[in-house]
Formats: sequence, C-alpha cells, structure tokens
Amino acid sequence: MADPTSRHDGAPTYAVELDGDDVELYQPRLTPPTTPALRHKVQASDRLDLLAARYFGSPYEYWRIVDANEALVPEDLLDPGAQIVIPKRK
Repeated sequence: MADPTSRHDGAPTYAVELDGDDVELYQPRLTPPTTPALRHKVQASDRLDLLAARYFGSPYEYWRIVDANEALVPEDLLDPGAQIVIPKRK
C-alpha cells in the first residue's frame, strides 16, 4: 500500500513471480498534462524536497515537480537560473 503522498497512491498493481516468490509491482503510469500554477527560477541552494515543502507543505511531494517538468533525472531540474514549473496542488 502506497503512502497517500506517494505518486503511486491508488495506482494499479500486478503480480509477478521472482525467484519463486510472488512480488506485487506498480503498473507503469502515464503523467497527465500539467497546468502550471507558477514558474520558479532555480537558485543554487534549491533542492526539490525543499521546494516541495515550500509549495505543497510536504517534502515527500517533490515528485509533483518532477512530473510537471517531465524530468527523467530529477537533479536535471536544479540548474541555477533555469525556470521550472510548479504545478497546482491537487
């Protein structure tokens, strides 16, 4: 069961056999298009968990920023001076 702040909360799962054990995995998820609430200019001291805490009230919701910017590598969003999308809080 995923934490309520997790990107996997409510996601469908499926079972596979791995080394003789049944393992439950999350199905791959598609990210819906995001309507930005605002743009944030990245500072050298920024971290995604700190930005999530500031904008969403929880550092664990950093994945919302990652998804909104369609980043495969979260750290790629932290280039100082870059503009990143901060999505609307759900």
